[in-house]
Amino acid sequence: MDLKKIKKVHFIGIGGIGVSALARMMLHEGKIVTGSDSGSSEITEELKKIGALVFQGHKAEYVSTDVDLVVYTAAIPKDNTELTEAHKRNIPFLSYSEMLGLVSRDKKVIAVSGTHGKTTTTAMIAESLIAGGLKPTVVVGSLLKNPRTNFISGEDEYFLTEADEYKKSFLSLSPFIVVITNIDLDHLDFYKDLADIQDAFSSLVAKIPAEGFLICNMKHPHLAPVIERAKCKVIDYMSADIRGLTLKVPGIHNVENARAALCVGGVLDVSEGSLLRSLGDFEGAWRRFEYKGKTSSGALVYDDYAHNPQKVLAVILGAKEKFPDKKITIVFQPHLYSRTKLLFKEFTESLSKADHIILTPIYSAREVFDPSISSDMLAEEIKKIHKNVISFAGIVDIEAYIKKTLTEVDVCLVVGAGDIYHVAQHVVV
Repeated sequence: MDLKKIKKVHFIGIGGIGVSALARMMLHEGKIVTGSDSGSSEITEELKKIGALVFQGHKAEYVSTDVDLVVYTAAIPKDNTELTEAHKRNIPFLSYSEMLGLVSRDKKVIAVSGTHGKTTTTAMIAESLIAGGLKPTVVVGSLLKNPRTNFISGEDEYFLTEADEYKKSFLSLSPFIVVITNIDLDHLDFYKDLADIQDAFSSLVAKIPAEGFLICNMKHPHLAPVIERAKCKVIDYMSADIRGLTLKVPGIHNVENARAALCVGGVLDVSEGSLLRSLGDFEGAWRRFEYKGKTSSGALVYDDYAHNPQKVLAVILGAKEKFPDKKITIVFQPHLYSRTKLLFKEFTESLSKADHIILTPIYSAREVFDPSISSDMLAEEIKKIHKNVISFAGIVDIEAYIKKTLTEVDVCLVVGAGDIYHVAQHVVV
């Protein structure tokens, strides 16, 4: 497909963090952009401000007669009315990952992959490369803080992007550099087991050309079979010299993310001094341990996108490291019935590391209701090892509880990949 001939693009699920970045890219290139999403958000409102026509809900007529291309998020069902309309009218349509592969095909792609840590690592790399004088195109699964966007139009040969493993989406990319932050169990609604996940990462690594680079923790227990497929140079980011680097973002996981970013910059000949300065100045990304403010009674409130056990644990431990003298309360919204059920034991162990645990109902996202799993069940299991846990029926009740209960001795972590971020917005003054 020749994108130069495309004049109008319609995005299904335009409010998604990845899809919205591509919508921004198309607007930047002077194309007409329309899109639809189930609801309104900060992201869709910002897209409207820069010229996109955004519809709420999904209807066939939203795919206008002059649309040249439809791009859709993997989160929508196959029978989505707009996707069906595009198929019926023989309008070309691409998934988000296919479109990402298309727009990056003539660039040297830096693909940041891993079960968790992709977004923060991508943001770190973006800021450090730009500070070092490079001008990469950037697509990140969050909003950078400066500038506050998930897309940066670059002028050089590099295309930096997150490489999502869900449904093997990252195999649409043709990477020059691949960063693997880690590999753990996740997306078990698609993958059969850890070996299946490792096989997908192996396929990604096999796509790196001989002159390219794989940057990873070579001693990570789940990476050995993946590294074996590499025909390129492999760099162990744990060997990066970070002496003298003090990060503003807490947690050992962010130290590792910084190591990976330092290695990418080194490969691209950015000066070590510039990289260390940029990483030391890095303040995080949207919904990644993002400070939102204080409650009326003085509790500190942080918002985070974490939605699998390893990420949840990292957020809790990072908060404990940053605030050793405060009580850590986590307000957690489980994301997907399948993930909660399959990682039930792991969620129990991770959440129990907080001082106080508050659970919302499970956010179903793309899944149908499953009565065999619930937040109440998760709470009952946690109570076997941790008594200070409450499961609420709704978010409004949680907001009232936070305002009434938490004080200046508390840090409140609002965590999850659904709509839980509204809590963080509503409880601060």
